[in-house]
Amino acid sequence: MGGKYATETLDADEGGIARAVHILRDGGLVAVPTETVYGLAARADSDTAVARIYEAKGRPSFNPLIVHVASLEQAREFAEFPPAAQRLAREYWPGPLTLVLPRHRGARLAPAVTAGLETLALRMPAHPVMRALLERTGFPLAAPSANRSGFISPTSPAHVLASLDGRIDAVLDGGECERGLESTIAAVRADGSVEVLRPGPIALGPSAEGPGRIEAPGQLASHYAPGKPVRLMASEVAPDEFWIGFGEHPGECTLSASGDLTEAAARLYACLHEGARSDKPRIAVAPIPDEGIGIAINDRLRRAATPVD
Repeated sequence: MGGKYATETLDADEGGIARAVHILRDGGLVAVPTETVYGLAARADSDTAVARIYEAKGRPSFNPLIVHVASLEQAREFAEFPPAAQRLAREYWPGPLTLVLPRHRGARLAPAVTAGLETLALRMPAHPVMRALLERTGFPLAAPSANRSGFISPTSPAHVLASLDGRIDAVLDGGECERGLESTIAAVRADGSVEVLRPGPIALGPSAEGPGRIEAPGQLASHYAPGKPVRLMASEVAPDEFWIGFGEHPGECTLSASGDLTEAAARLYACLHEGARSDKPRIAVAPIPDEGIGIAINDRLRRAATPVD
């Protein structure tokens, strides 16, 4: 796909990371591996750089971004950390947990990062490549998933380039992502309660009920879509359906032949990408147990199966 940028593919070594740091400092966009999915990183303190994220993804302006930080100390510069948030950060950071917290009014961040909200979504990632970028740039990075808005999240450089080639400056090739599902997002309320806004690799309890207002990424009813109708809980398949299997249902692309939910989470988006590329007009997905990380898998599948209004 053509575009106005010549997208570079960089090795995730010293030279590639140095080149990515240079691009980010100049306000560019770099797709970066994390332990969850590839993120589209830009400096979060630059209005121009953040605007480029929204432009490249075709992202709605009301959908806020996650800001990635190198340390808890850096995170405290941007948001308030009540005791419940401190506890969660100590237990799960660095890792696949995003905290939605009251933002400091004087936080030096591009206003578009919060989409006009009084809260801020913060994460300290664990992936060594993303951590190297954060440490070497010295500024926070806004980094939603590196794909066109609403479509399947990327877990490999090829997935990134399939929708963003020519729209971003570079991709840091760190291979396949380990987790394969986006971070758990939890809002810490004024009364100290914790509300899960998006289920993910870290289980913190049930998710918020109903549509509610958009407070964080991944809350849109229709999201992670492969561009074809998706049928869930499919124990058998029609001839015109690409079957994504699990356990005893093998499928054309199998999430996990052994019924391992962790493996299924890591392979979910790869199978959805394969289904999107197939010549079959519809996708069917075998039943996935709604337990453990299966709750997060089913959350993504329901959003992938929801038609756009």
